[in-house]
Amino acid sequence: MDQSREQRLVEQYGPREAMEYDVVVVGAGPAGLSAAIRLKQLAAEKGQEINVCVLEKGSEVGAHILSGAVMDPRAINELIPDWKEKGAPLNVPVTEDRFLFLSETGAGRTPNWMLPAIFQNHGNYVISLANVVRWLGQQAEALGVEIFAGFPAAQVIYSDTGAVRGVVTGDMGIGKDGEPTSEFQLGMELHAKYVLFAEGSRGSLGKLLIEKFGLAKDSDPQSYAIGIKELWEIDPAKHKPGLVMHTAGWPLNTKTYGGSFLYHLDNNQVMVGFVVGLAYVNPYLSPFEEFQRYKTHPAIREFLEGGKRVSYGARAITAGGPVSLPKLVFPGGALIGCDAGFLNAARIKGSHSAIKSGMLAAEAAYNAVTSGRQQDELSAYPSAYKESWLHEELHKTRNFKQWMSKGLYVGTAMVGFEQKVLGGNVPWTLHHHHADHECLRPASEFTPIVYPKPDGKLTFDRLSSVFISNTNHAENQPAHLTLRDPSVPVNINLAKYAGPESRYCPAAVYEYVAAEGGGERLQINAQNCVHCKTCDIKDPTQNIVWVTPEGGGGPNYPGM
Repeated sequence: MDQSREQRLVEQYGPREAMEYDVVVVGAGPAGLSAAIRLKQLAAEKGQEINVCVLEKGSEVGAHILSGAVMDPRAINELIPDWKEKGAPLNVPVTEDRFLFLSETGAGRTPNWMLPAIFQNHGNYVISLANVVRWLGQQAEALGVEIFAGFPAAQVIYSDTGAVRGVVTGDMGIGKDGEPTSEFQLGMELHAKYVLFAEGSRGSLGKLLIEKFGLAKDSDPQSYAIGIKELWEIDPAKHKPGLVMHTAGWPLNTKTYGGSFLYHLDNNQVMVGFVVGLAYVNPYLSPFEEFQRYKTHPAIREFLEGGKRVSYGARAITAGGPVSLPKLVFPGGALIGCDAGFLNAARIKGSHSAIKSGMLAAEAAYNAVTSGRQQDELSAYPSAYKESWLHEELHKTRNFKQWMSKGLYVGTAMVGFEQKVLGGNVPWTLHHHHADHECLRPASEFTPIVYPKPDGKLTFDRLSSVFISNTNHAENQPAHLTLRDPSVPVNINLAKYAGPESRYCPAAVYEYVAAEGGGERLQINAQNCVHCKTCDIKDPTQNIVWVTPEGGGGPNYPGM
């Protein structure tokens, strides 16, 4: 926050109230809630007290959670061994794996005996991660964790020595002009001995901390993807509970990294989604439109035709793997879950790794707090990670994204060789060399892609999709999508890249409209934002900066 503005607010409204905790967790996703649960478990085991608070920017726990998802129960077995008796919503065991390579009209299925172990899901569960997270929230509260939903962490507080000593929740009731309205409420300071950041992919504070403390200086550039998902109710005759289907190939070309998933839940519901790596080069490519095209493939539409779309959402995915992991700790805190980048892209799974990373960080924080330490580096956390099964799992798949970036055929062959033939035990490590925003090439090198119009039954437009994501932001608040330089979108992004913001955003936030006096200008419809963070990642000039909106804003995903 601008210091002069902060000073004016303090002069007008007085100093911010402050609350003290042993540990503050930013983000009530699987990593953050698991960390909070583990802290309380350790205290209970040893008859001690530890004060833990979790901040969540969504209107409720689970409101912003979106994932495939097929869940490996390994981590939750460790965290809550009796999860089944306690009613965890892991109700649909995987019954069948299918992996298809799609052409425009055909589909070739890979025999299951040829699939490496990382692509097989026996023993896993088809879940709604949002519902699992809601359940984890209940377990955390039952242990005494304080959860504040609708309170985003908007800024980091530092001590005189430069260590993280807490966070400030976002002010409420700021008008579009940036000034307090009659409904203004000053955000609170939450002080802690340690702060764990679990904001998910491209966390707004995590991004700043990585830069401030140079956490990524010894890592490869992070690599991301965008995942777009719909929840459908389908014809019971077509429903196969526990069927897990993945595809590669069409509608993407063989040089563009991506693929799809179609998972059968219970209650005649399926989750269908599409993932596109954000290192794609063609500025005319639209991940949203590619997803709509994908649903028209005969192998996919056979499940969806006659069904009803229930919900829609999108989220960035931190997919660089272990070579892109930043340093996990800094004075006063740590990065966990997708704020760090623990997703296993090869397995198309991240919830188990998020839970495990949260547990490892919690154990380090607990030992530090109970030994009288505060605001130093939790070095025991990265050490424990390197000794854990999570490190072993990620290390074996460390080359997946790098191979797949070389194209579908080369990537598939080399990943198959590494995983099926060598079991992931390879002596070589491939590296990323470019951030995703550096990969976009000028529009002059490409032909515009003409996408078919939506039919309103199987394929849809962005605005009707955003509507069923239940996205809402207070109309009078400042836009949380900010531009470092307002001239850049027209002068560079539009002129050189044909305005890619209007295509990579899955929520119709960015559109170029006629400007007064001629020409065009970028219009930002911030009220549509589903908080996917794609713009913050893919903007070729890194001119767009995503900051937290007023608490409770954004999507409200039911069962996503």
